[in-house]
Amino acid sequence: MRNKLVVVTGGAGFIGSHIAEELRNDNEVIVIDNLYTGREENVPDGVSFVRADVRDYGAIAELIREADYVFHEAAQVSVVESIEDPVFTEEVNVLGTLNILKALLDGHGKLVFASSAAVYGDNPNLPLKESERPRPLSPYGVTKWAAEEYLRVFHELYGLPVVALRYFNVFGPRQGANQYAGVINIFINHALKGEPLVIFGDGKQTRDFIYVRDVVKANILAAESSGADGRVFNVGTGKSTSVLELATKVLEITGSNGSILFDKPRPGDIRHSLADIGEIKRLGFKPEWSLEEGLKKTVEWYRTTSGIS
Repeated sequence: MRNKLVVVTGGAGFIGSHIAEELRNDNEVIVIDNLYTGREENVPDGVSFVRADVRDYGAIAELIREADYVFHEAAQVSVVESIEDPVFTEEVNVLGTLNILKALLDGHGKLVFASSAAVYGDNPNLPLKESERPRPLSPYGVTKWAAEEYLRVFHELYGLPVVALRYFNVFGPRQGANQYAGVINIFINHALKGEPLVIFGDGKQTRDFIYVRDVVKANILAAESSGADGRVFNVGTGKSTSVLELATKVLEITGSNGSILFDKPRPGDIRHSLADIGEIKRLGFKPEWSLEEGLKKTVEWYRTTSGIS
């Protein structure tokens, strides 16, 4: 991808900032973010920043119309927060996506949408294929599925070039370490402070953890492939890791003397999740980062930015 106008919504956040960083050298990149969870310091050098909310059509429409590619990462991403405030989650994740689709009808660009494995719910048919019937367990999962359906309809009705990527458990630098962040970054933050790592449940629940740089590659591949238009793809590694295994690895890599504690399971949490990545592999995708390599890079980033040794 070269000499294109690229808009990244949520580009001051975790995944969006990595996409903007990857594309900035060969393209004009504009980040749209309302800084609800994003941080302006995450916006890479050489990237334009517009503070705006995807719920505000008038604030974003002109930029979206002019774009060659829109990577839509802006979202309310917390399962817990979606249970606490489902209406807000609906407004951001569904209305925000609909605003972008509407603007693109008057433009010429392609949309790559960040969906989630949360749409599958607690499905025992592992590894999960894209053909499985969605059955989300949380308002967050419902909103991602609803947004996918809007993409499908806009593609079928209007011929809009769109693709949805169902992220599994993404981790890496710049992901927050608050109560709503991914488990890896919470574990690392606590381990570096010598604090206990709290596992909700028995720790036998499993996830498909994928490093953010591999997710960036998947986004660019989907954007550049016309064969991806109108489709949905899983983005994961196809490898399963238990939360207890993860906690043990984090303690080992950080050299922490922290302990592992167990607490009651959280509502809306899924027991097992594992991606079938056969479809995106056919586009040429191949995960390159192992869990251990990604953990080491993430720990290194935390040590550098937090000053915790």
